[in-house]
Amino acid sequence: MGTKKNLSDIAWRDFKALPLTEKGAYFQGSPAHTLIAQQFSREKIEELCELATKIKRMNKRRDGANFLKSLLSDKRAMLYFAQPSSRTYLSHNAACQILGLDTMDVRDSKTSSEIKGESPEDTIRTFSSYVDMIIMRHPVGGFAERVAWMMAHTGREISVLNAGSGADQHPTQALLDIYTLQRSFEKIGGIDGKHVAFVGDLLRGRTVRSLAWMLSLYKDMTLYFIAPESLQISQDILDLLDKAGTKYVVTQDFASVMPIADAIYMTRIQDEWDVEGEGSTTEACDYHIGAEHMDTIKDTTVILHPLPRRQEISTEIDNDSRAVYWRQMRNGMWIRAALILTTFGRQEEVNQHYAEYKPEA
Repeated sequence: MGTKKNLSDIAWRDFKALPLTEKGAYFQGSPAHTLIAQQFSREKIEELCELATKIKRMNKRRDGANFLKSLLSDKRAMLYFAQPSSRTYLSHNAACQILGLDTMDVRDSKTSSEIKGESPEDTIRTFSSYVDMIIMRHPVGGFAERVAWMMAHTGREISVLNAGSGADQHPTQALLDIYTLQRSFEKIGGIDGKHVAFVGDLLRGRTVRSLAWMLSLYKDMTLYFIAPESLQISQDILDLLDKAGTKYVVTQDFASVMPIADAIYMTRIQDEWDVEGEGSTTEACDYHIGAEHMDTIKDTTVILHPLPRRQEISTEIDNDSRAVYWRQMRNGMWIRAALILTTFGRQEEVNQHYAEYKPEA
């Protein structure tokens, strides 16, 4: 990412105006922040994936699990979830527990002083007095970035992890998606050269936005964006792919892509972002994959979904080996544990322990 930069040296209006790929340079200092997908290099992603696998294997044995629980027993984290969540909240909380990291949480702003008129910024600055990390999910896009910038201008700067920000970014989801793809393709050449299809509500799917950019870090990729015109991927993501030289196809024809896709990433309608008075988008997208399609897709194709799902994936295929969305959810716990550990700079303790004991796969 080039020379490390300090958030405290830049005004908010100037920082906000920076291109996403330039913002990443500000998140590599101390403390480290995870705010946007564009801050990760392929090398860093692969390091996190390797560490996640080591943590997963070590945690299978009591001695390994007890060792992991000692690593961050001196730290505390606040889970500030101002937007409804179950999977993302529980996944981050489980990751903290694996590492012995004590947690406290606010899962509804109505239970905080915000109900009394306190600003979200003041609420979070209050939390920072008690913890060493804030893991946050917020309905306002870019809010996690603003929090990191704000904390850099206080006397107590702490790490911020973005667990979902508006409809624009979900970097830890993208990491678990990459980890799932890496594990799924490890016997067939890895992620490079694969055809990945994104299907559904792509305009407002922050998971798709973050993952599409991360996949641009891999060689000879072809991405397919399959959606009705009103819900198609936004131009800013296509511009980033153009700049990275990543091939893509924008289409509404799921049937033609299905036989050639190596990964199919289904998404639900994001109707929580519907604007009152403009009507619902629920009827605008009816893409579906089910038992009738299993002979059409390749034997090595994997089907992913960030969940929750609706009608877009039939429960009939849940036990098909190519349906990896439940494994995908569990992978989130391991990659987030790796990310949290790396944020605190304790990853080498795992690497050393793993090298000495070499737990079985």
